[in-house]
Order: sequence, then C-alpha cells, then structure tokens
Amino acid sequence: MTRQEPRHVLVQARGEPSPVYEPEDAGAYEDLGAFTRDVPLDDDRLALPADLTDALRAWALARPPEGFTSRPDLRKHDKQGLATAQRLARHLGPAWVVRYWDERHRTAKWVCWGCDRLHWERDSHGTPPHPVDLTVEGEYKFGPLRSEGFGDFFPDDPAAALDLSDGLVADLYAWAKSIDTTLNLDLRDREDGKYDAEWERLFGEGAELARRAAHELGPDRTVTYKGLAHGGLAALTSITWQGDRQL
Repeated sequence: MTRQEPRHVLVQARGEPSPVYEPEDAGAYEDLGAFTRDVPLDDDRLALPADLTDALRAWALARPPEGFTSRPDLRKHDKQGLATAQRLARHLGPAWVVRYWDERHRTAKWVCWGCDRLHWERDSHGTPPHPVDLTVEGEYKFGPLRSEGFGDFFPDDPAAALDLSDGLVADLYAWAKSIDTTLNLDLRDREDGKYDAEWERLFGEGAELARRAAHELGPDRTVTYKGLAHGGLAALTSITWQGDRQL
C-alpha cells in the first residue's frame, strides 16, 4: 500500500479559537514561519471528538493577548498545551505530523503519535516510527502480529504503540497460546485429523481477531489476516481491512 506524504500541523496558542496551524505551502513544513493558515477545530479532516475540541479551544484562549507575565502560569500553560498536543497526535495517527510550540523555551518539537515523547527530529524512531501495516498470523512460539521491518510481536508491546483494548490484547495472547498448545498435542498424538476441528476453530478465531484489531486501530493502518502456519491451514487466506472496510 502506497502512502501519501502526511499532513503537517503546528500546535501553538496565538489567541485564536483554534491553536492548530498548517503551512500555506504544504511542502514548506520545515519552516515554522510557513504555518500561517489556521485550521478550524471543526475541520472534517481532523474529525476531532468533542472533548478534544474543547480542550484545544480552552487552552488556546487561556493565553493572555500580551503573553504571560508569571513564569509559573506560563509553565502550567505549556504543560497543558503539551498534553493536549499529544492527545491530538494520538488521535490523528500516522497520516499527520504534529509539532508543538513550547512558548517557555521558544522551541518547536515533533510530537510522536505513538510513544508520547517529543523529538528534535521528525523520524527519530525511523520510518515508519511504529508499525502501520500489520499482519495477524498464527505460528508456534511467535507473536500473533507481524509488520515489515518490525518482525513478530505481541499486541501490548510498548514499542508498537497500538493502544489496543485490554480485551483484544488478552484474546490475542490466548489465541497464540492455544496455537502452541494445539500443535504440541498434535505432535504428541500424531493421529491424522484428531485436531482438525480445533485448527478450524483457531483459523476462524484469528480472522475475527484481525477484524477487531482493524476496527480499533482505525483507517490509518491496515490489518491483514494470513491464517495459520500449522494444522494444514498455512497460507489459505489473505484478507485485509482498513478500519472497518475490507479491501
């Protein structure tokens, strides 16, 4: 899947209802002075939830027109702004690049959508910084998730920054463990067809887990289900979702 260059925004309180700005020229994102176009908080491209819209607006309007005269007040405002910018980055995901203007230190840093850290360089994690196109596949003693350049991993790996629900994480772990258990039993008993029904069940369960993962991760990532590597069901399928849409 070919991805377009992400959109760039700067979060900075300038006394306007929206503290989100984009460059007039989309290609000029390296120049902070190019971020002159205010992005309304109800812009359909942002698709902000109401609570995040309110938080951004309140933070922007809390800045005095002439700036802060109290250092503690400025520190408090910057801390709130950073937390709000991090929420915005997590909401927008990998299709956007968010920078935050720290008024106290007069610096702008990149806000990572996955790890909640600030970076001096846009690609401090590498490109992409976290898995974007994922594969769900069941294989003995491997994590249930894969991504190119990232290998296999488990759903709560902090480096992957998936932020899946506790229920889905538990179910993916249980699915991987059931695959290990079933293969061990199959190898122990060596009786043709004895575990076919269980392999079929695990195959169907994996497809549902992949669909749930795609739903939770949203349209900025893809999830492909590749089935099981054991039980005679290897490479029987390749189904890809983007959010709730099957490709």
